[in-house]
Amino acid sequence: METVLLYIVGILVVVIGLIVSIALHELGHFVPAKLFGVRVGQFMIGFGRTIVSWRRGETEYGFKWIPLGGYISMAGMYPPVAGERARSASTGFFDTLVQDARTASADTIPEGEEHRTFYRLPVWKRIIIMLGGPFMNLLIAIVLYAIVLVGFGVAQPSTTLGSVNECVLPATSERQECETDDPLAPGAEAGLQPGDRIVSIDGEAIETWDDVLAIVRDAAGQPLVMQLERAGSTVTTTVTPLLTERYVFDERGRIVEDADGQAQTEQVGFIGIAAAYETVQQPITAVLPAVGDNIGAVVGIIINLPQRMIDVAEAAFGPEERDPNGPISVVGVGRIAGEIASIDTIPVVERVSFLTGLLASLNVALFVFNLIPLLPLDGGHVAGALWEGLRRWFAKLRGKPDPGPIDTARLVPFTLAVVLILGAMSLLLIYADIVKPVTLF
Repeated sequence: METVLLYIVGILVVVIGLIVSIALHELGHFVPAKLFGVRVGQFMIGFGRTIVSWRRGETEYGFKWIPLGGYISMAGMYPPVAGERARSASTGFFDTLVQDARTASADTIPEGEEHRTFYRLPVWKRIIIMLGGPFMNLLIAIVLYAIVLVGFGVAQPSTTLGSVNECVLPATSERQECETDDPLAPGAEAGLQPGDRIVSIDGEAIETWDDVLAIVRDAAGQPLVMQLERAGSTVTTTVTPLLTERYVFDERGRIVEDADGQAQTEQVGFIGIAAAYETVQQPITAVLPAVGDNIGAVVGIIINLPQRMIDVAEAAFGPEERDPNGPISVVGVGRIAGEIASIDTIPVVERVSFLTGLLASLNVALFVFNLIPLLPLDGGHVAGALWEGLRRWFAKLRGKPDPGPIDTARLVPFTLAVVLILGAMSLLLIYADIVKPVTLF
């Protein structure tokens, strides 16, 4: 029963974290819009039918049933055509065609409020408003990463031995347990014990576990003198690494495969030891690089999104396994959060740290995704404003009259197509996360 409750708590953490992230994203649009004098009619979290709402001044605030986004409704997102007054539209999904959008938008502008429309703002102010949302997600991610890295710390291999193998088995061996006729692993033969801290190898001081790996890998058949610290005493022993076969791993810890899909192996020195992990608090300077790495990973997923979605479909409707580094839906994120929260063998502090990092990664994904230059995403509005500014600059450079604002209402059909595509991808990911979920264990 306790496991189930913890699983539910993990899911609730993600749901609440997502709602807060959406609210702060929209606040990032709302604050500069109000500062620049734009009339904001609605501030909504979610889509669909309204659950609850209240009005403060000219703005209606509320929650809707589908918590997969949010929007603020700003007056004059669409510039009027000749002979018509200013329009109002939403930063959320457009669900009408051009004329219906213009008509509905015009009806939301009170008489005398035409000067408080979005399209009348200078280009730079419009860009600030539209980038305000993604900027808030980036800021949230930075704060959460700081909490994880600087506050909780990161588990990393130490120079203390966590385990010592009894025997030598090649990476390609189907057997994982030692038998009596298997040769002793060099570490066990030399008397190494879990808990030993490696001080030096052949007189070279050891600072990190990578120092140990670098020396051992290149020293097959060569005796190495190890100085150890064991229970407060200094112990010296000699170990001779064996030449053995191991898998080749990439920078993300995945096994590298050749053109035929076979796992690649390499011959390296081996003594049969593994590091004990310890939680180490990171310096504040590690935060931005970590966020940058996360941004790069999300960008890589988006660039390869068509193929990634094909892989997800093949896994969902076929025997293939899901790529743990591929795209997942909010349902998948919730399942992972629940899975982590319910594992009682992991300390509570580590579970809290993981969930915090998960919310940080979720905000990085929201940041990158919203910068895609397609309407109705924020990046699409930024791209439109930049194009309008560039067009006006060229007209001024050539001595031509100001061409005026771009008629973004004409893009409503294209926007609707983008919404349908994004909706289809979301449904596919949700289905895949139900029938073939990504699991950590």
